[in-house]
Amino acid sequence: MAKESTKTIAQNKKAYHDYFVLETYEAGIELCGTEVKSLRAGRVNLKDSWCSIVDGEIFINGMHISPYEQGNIFNKDPLRVRRLLLHKREIMKLFGTIKQDGLAIIPLSLYFKGSKVKASIGLCRGKKLYDKRADMAEKSAKRDIERTMKERFNK
Repeated sequence: MAKESTKTIAQNKKAYHDYFVLETYEAGIELCGTEVKSLRAGRVNLKDSWCSIVDGEIFINGMHISPYEQGNIFNKDPLRVRRLLLHKREIMKLFGTIKQDGLAIIPLSLYFKGSKVKASIGLCRGKKLYDKRADMAEKSAKRDIERTMKERFNK
């Protein structure tokens, strides 16, 4: 059996800045043909998207897929609500934890797995301002350490 290749389409870097990601899930996504063609061109924005659970189904809201140029009448609304494909028990587990703990489901990335489009969604808890500051200070310190190490070894 051949190993399926994965090609990242888009990542939601803002999600990692604004949330602590507790768990990740892989979900299929229900798309129409012109949307897939637009995804192949990399014309998608996940920045302000989130997921909601309605009547036992999970949907992705606020994901912008730009219309395909050659799509004419077949193009759909760029901001339409799209259904995610997960097992019923996973959806019920997510629904229970969201209602109980006050967490959010946030799309983290979109990628091709073989010929299928998959979405990586995360069960997330919001960061406070001081958490964001601590993360930025930690990144800055790591960058400074790497820079000085590189200078020392290159002399």
